[in-house]
Amino acid sequence: MVLTTILASCQERDRYITITGFAQGGTYAVKLNLKGVTATPEEIRDNVDGILGAIDISLSGYNRNSLLSGFNSGAAITPDSLFIDIYSLAWNIWEDTGGVVDAASAPLFDLWGFGFRSGEMPDDATVAATMKRSGMHRLRKNMKSAIAPDGTLKGRDMLKEEGQAPLLNYNAIAQGYSCDVVARYLYSIGVKDMMVDIGEIFCDGRNPSGKPWSLGIDKPVDGNNELGAQIQGIFRVPEGPHGIVTSGNYRKFYVKDRKKYAHTIDPRTGYPVAHNLLSATIIASDATTADAYATYCMVIGLEESIVFLESRQDLEGCLIYDEDGEFKTWCSSGFKLEDPQ
Repeated sequence: MVLTTILASCQERDRYITITGFAQGGTYAVKLNLKGVTATPEEIRDNVDGILGAIDISLSGYNRNSLLSGFNSGAAITPDSLFIDIYSLAWNIWEDTGGVVDAASAPLFDLWGFGFRSGEMPDDATVAATMKRSGMHRLRKNMKSAIAPDGTLKGRDMLKEEGQAPLLNYNAIAQGYSCDVVARYLYSIGVKDMMVDIGEIFCDGRNPSGKPWSLGIDKPVDGNNELGAQIQGIFRVPEGPHGIVTSGNYRKFYVKDRKKYAHTIDPRTGYPVAHNLLSATIIASDATTADAYATYCMVIGLEESIVFLESRQDLEGCLIYDEDGEFKTWCSSGFKLEDPQ
């Protein structure tokens, strides 16, 4: 982990630092202003690292020793506060999106090779069978009510009626949620100016130059896996707390018989989406919400996303889509995208 101190010129007492490290299969960076904060940079670094480690051992489907992996295997686990909290958020998101964003559709993600297990090109009968054991509609809303007196929980205890044990996958909101948890810690120690980048972003206050934070929106070119390598535009974040998340179909996909199969699965049909929306960037008051609705837009497609975003005063969005082989951009009224040149 690297800790770098940056002295800013906007105010004499401002002191910005950047903490970087590894988490969730990639790197993270947390930039913050130490003005008014009594915790040392080393303490902050250790606590951020500890928070991300706790999230990994609780919610990661790639960590075989996590609570989520144990739950998905059918074992009895002792859920922690993170495990209970994200389930509640996921349930509410499933309900609010009409089943479009569904953390209990993990069997479908696995089936198509975009979950925690390998898979590719299932036939229609297999998709139909997998649909029957997927979905939040099969599960209780309140996880706490299913926990046994000894504090343990099994997947089957979450079922409303008899059936196959559920599998959960929080990939649609986990990185946004991680940003929010880290941000809550930073607020608790008095941080006012921050940018938390864990693949997705949460920011508040101002940058070291005393200006609003600015972000580059990646160009959704197939295989563009290097963040910032190709930029569609620059977005200057309004003042106040905001989560900013981009979801797209240009990094995780495979091609079979000349047809592209994207990682965005529609839980309502069981199949990968097929439309011209390439990426959706959503800005909300928190990163979990932004993460969820970026996925939501990628499922429902361009036309429905435009109608949806125009109906929501609490969200702003930028949609990049393909039109006759060219990248086109639609932005809501509060999302001003600047030319990267």
